[in-house]
Amino acid sequence: MLHAMIMAGGGGTRFWPRSRTKRPKQFLTFSGDRTLLQSTVDRVSAQIPPERTWVITGEQYAAETAVQLPELAHDHIIGEPEGRDTAPCVGLGAAIIHKADPNATIAVMPADHVIEPEREFQRALHAAEQFIADAPDKLVTFGIRPTFPSTGYGYIKRGEPAGTRQGVSAFRVAEFKEKPQFPQAEEFVASGAYDWNSGIFVWKPVTILNELRVRKPEIHAVVTRIAASWGTSSWPEALHTSYHQAEKKSIDYAVMQGAAADGNVLVLSAPYTWDDVGSWLALERRNPQDADHNTVQALHCGIETSKCVIVGDPGQLIATYGVSNLLIIQNGNAILVADRKHEDKVKEIVDALKKTGRGEYT
Repeated sequence: MLHAMIMAGGGGTRFWPRSRTKRPKQFLTFSGDRTLLQSTVDRVSAQIPPERTWVITGEQYAAETAVQLPELAHDHIIGEPEGRDTAPCVGLGAAIIHKADPNATIAVMPADHVIEPEREFQRALHAAEQFIADAPDKLVTFGIRPTFPSTGYGYIKRGEPAGTRQGVSAFRVAEFKEKPQFPQAEEFVASGAYDWNSGIFVWKPVTILNELRVRKPEIHAVVTRIAASWGTSSWPEALHTSYHQAEKKSIDYAVMQGAAADGNVLVLSAPYTWDDVGSWLALERRNPQDADHNTVQALHCGIETSKCVIVGDPGQLIATYGVSNLLIIQNGNAILVADRKHEDKVKEIVDALKKTGRGEYT
């Protein structure tokens, strides 16, 4: 049976100041009236019911997750005592789901993506499930054909074709490439051989756990030991006393790169449009611009203002004169002004605020 494992533990620091420690990006709405987390669950609900849906989030966000997703059982919301990156998160989720359903297949996805149309995502998910049914020792990831030379995404180099299911093509992964510098990103896009790495995966829990056991045995040992106590009275203590022992490592570095080198990873060419809503320029990609190429979600009075993203709280006026290529974001008690070319550096402001004793603004 297909299960969904949704990773919702990130702080969304590149979306500061709207995304804050107490209410990070996945709990916010960016279009419509459903949050990113709720929209992620909505997207899979036609194929995966609540009893097979799991959310891995920060311990401090478990209560809000339960409020936003009342259809989920309490024990399907796993609160990490601390963030250890995606390898321990994925490993713990896989071990728990394997305990609940030894025959499971898992679709792993972040909570903060925008994917359209949903029916095409569902078709790709069905295709991935079929690929895994035919080759349960494989790991499947979803690749997005790049539309511009992004330096903010990792890349996947496609290898030999591996077949088609539901009209969706798969390829063997030749290699994973981490976030490149701009000239290399241009080369990747121009070659036509690379996809963006969406961070969405489908696999058997036993397969990903075996990969972890071989490649990162210490992470495997920690997460399987903790998962053994899931559903028992010793679960909270096991989670709190052991989880911090897992190495902080991404699943790409821990497993996917090595597994791809061994020929164990397939990439599906996603038939849908995708945005990871990773920074403020996502609003520009998803909303119309005015005559001066500004994206405005605020009460704004602008003169000689162009190519800016301007966001503010209702009733707060933002006035600009003679500026261009800026991010101007007002939210509550904080205002961000940044050159748009540094959109991916906003998280450094959050780090600086914490280091200088102004963590209440983060």
